[in-house]
Amino acid sequence: MDFVTDIAAKRAELTPDRPAFHDVEAAKRLSFAAVNERADRFAHGLARLGIAAGDRIAILTLNRTEFFEILFACAKAGVILVPLNWRQPPAELEPVVASSGAKLIVHDGAHAATAVALAASAGVPRVALDGDHADHHYAEILAGAPAGPAGPGRRAAGDVWYLLYTSGTTGVPKAVIQTFGMAWANAVNIGQAIDMTSAERSINYLPLFHTAGINLYTLPIFLAGGLSHVLRKFDPDTALDLIGCGEVTAFFGVPAIYQAFSLHPRLGDIDLAPVRSWGCGGAPLPEPLIRFFAERGVLVCNGFGMTETGPTVFLMDRDHAEAKIGSVGKAQMLAEVRIVDGGDRPLGDGLAGELQIRGPGITPGYYGNPDATRAAFAPDGWLRTGDIATRDGDGYYYIVDRIKDMYISGGENVYPAEVERVLNAHEDVLEAAVIGVADDRWGEVGRAFLIARPGRTIDVAALGPWCRERLAAYKVPKSFVVLDELPRTAAGKVRKHMLKRRGDD
Repeated sequence: MDFVTDIAAKRAELTPDRPAFHDVEAAKRLSFAAVNERADRFAHGLARLGIAAGDRIAILTLNRTEFFEILFACAKAGVILVPLNWRQPPAELEPVVASSGAKLIVHDGAHAATAVALAASAGVPRVALDGDHADHHYAEILAGAPAGPAGPGRRAAGDVWYLLYTSGTTGVPKAVIQTFGMAWANAVNIGQAIDMTSAERSINYLPLFHTAGINLYTLPIFLAGGLSHVLRKFDPDTALDLIGCGEVTAFFGVPAIYQAFSLHPRLGDIDLAPVRSWGCGGAPLPEPLIRFFAERGVLVCNGFGMTETGPTVFLMDRDHAEAKIGSVGKAQMLAEVRIVDGGDRPLGDGLAGELQIRGPGITPGYYGNPDATRAAFAPDGWLRTGDIATRDGDGYYYIVDRIKDMYISGGENVYPAEVERVLNAHEDVLEAAVIGVADDRWGEVGRAFLIARPGRTIDVAALGPWCRERLAAYKVPKSFVVLDELPRTAAGKVRKHMLKRRGDD
């Protein structure tokens, strides 16, 4: 595929009057024609502000329909969008804005103070989506711009559309390039995995500075002609209301979301049947949660992907979701995968090695960072995921752990994810995170950080013997720490580098 059409314009041409977005807070629905017109207007407005093709603009906002209007406007204008993490303070965002070279900051009222500080630091103007204090206002830009088509009507598949800064589990974010071709590859991969149709309805609530917020499933559903309900951020009551009234056919969440649903007092009163597809990613969904929902007729399918893969690579199929608990399924249509040893030599079934991926959904690299780009790919062009995986005899894949999370205790490799799966099965444990810490005798030993189930108390002294009945001695954590919560990224992943700092105290 050499090029892609103007996504918003083509969708408006095909189904102009169908609803594309439902802004739940504002109780407002936008048709595909309206989205396209507003995107055209903002593209013209960017030109009037002196923003040219190839320039970058940053956006700092909770989830709202305007984000997607601006995303499509950037596609029309050839401008590169840089979503910013609204959870970060100005001190952490200033280097991101500087490294991206953003010439404009768009923001909502909730983050005006941060945007003011960033704009002052970068010496660039601001556009406010709401509120009073700004250099420019989004509504005024739209009102003053022409409504005619903006841009050439097509973009090269390899052109940069937007940049997503990695969530920083290592503490060092990089700008992952997202192209137009990657968007279409992801739409094919996730679309065929869940049998997506134009009748699809889902909820957009995952943060828009993360790939799942854009691509699971909002952008693919837009391409298919379906509807996305947009929440400013996750609210379990509103999400369950939408599900309960039949307004959702496909749902995607991270484990923390399913955990919140499982603990919600109204879950038993909600009819979950209208949702025919339940997907999970960002981290493995623990087996107890999979079985909890399966008992209620909900088959949650684990998947796997990365910001660098657009993101969809794997998604478990419903037919084997219970029989293959722990698997992320098989690679989808436009993704090739292999498992290799330390010399990049392919391994057979049952052998653990690094998962590597290639295909049209893979990023070309990291923006402005050729060294990181070179390090991310094997010599023959496969993306190094940094994840250890296995494949069973039926062709189903299992993610064992991150390579960097593995530790060596007494000469034996220990994969924290395996230990976490055991701890998560304990009746008093809601969630576990395991890291390796230095030990004079064994080199490294495990330390487990735990969250107790509501109304339960974890007997730390009893956990060691309990684990020993289920794990080899070298895998049993030497210490256990009970916390109220675990540090997480916006995607719900536990920030283990922060736990390691605590573990070294």
